[in-house]
Amino acid sequence: MTAVALTIAGSDPSGGAGLQADLKTFHRHGVYGESVVTLLTVQNTRTVAGIEFVAPAFVGAQIDAVVSDIPPRAAKTGALGRADIIEVVAARARDFRFPLVVDPVMVSKHGLPLLADDAVEALVRSLLPHATLVTPNLPEASRMVGCTVDDAASMERAAHAIHAMGPHSVLVKGGHLEHGALDLLLVDGRIVRFPGERIASTQTHGTGCTLSAAITARLARGESIERAVAGARAFVRAAIAGAPGLGGGCGPVDHFASVP
Repeated sequence: MTAVALTIAGSDPSGGAGLQADLKTFHRHGVYGESVVTLLTVQNTRTVAGIEFVAPAFVGAQIDAVVSDIPPRAAKTGALGRADIIEVVAARARDFRFPLVVDPVMVSKHGLPLLADDAVEALVRSLLPHATLVTPNLPEASRMVGCTVDDAASMERAAHAIHAMGPHSVLVKGGHLEHGALDLLLVDGRIVRFPGERIASTQTHGTGCTLSAAITARLARGESIERAVAGARAFVRAAIAGAPGLGGGCGPVDHFASVP
């Protein structure tokens, strides 16, 4: 059977992040991609100039349509934007019979806040309990746990604190660390560390979306969480290293990168 993956996310018209990056990543992994649109942005590699939200009921109707006809083997969420949209997605997620990866997108690469405080609370209360894996970066993890996460020790504490919020597994991404690029996975009660050297590049637009999409694609293909994370990290590192240098700001990564 063809592996199918679903992204529930916002649109990036420049193609580097959001559901566009997710669909490119699904395709590169040999997985059929479906998408539910939560919000529309006016953005490019330099800035985000505007956001329009899709009506929550319409988001729910999109999910119902695709899941009832072409059910995915795995799904992910990206930018959800508002508490009422999160609540609608969470209500559907209660009935999902496939893995759900939650990328808690809170701030754009350009520094624009994408989740208000009430939306973060809704994410933690309503959506995380239905997540197979949640993938916060350090600023997102800090906001979720209410204290600074900026080194390996605090990453491990944050992983346990976020796990207590309900998700099965937690991947705390260390791309914002001052030295190195450690990612830390809490899965099945174990801490798995993925150390790595920092790749010196400003072409990192959409890396979080691409990573969570690669994990989702690999889960749809039947891989374990640990193996999916390892393979997705390798894909993203290759994508950063091979970035095509598009745009005048923080450019997109290479979605044609080799898949491990």
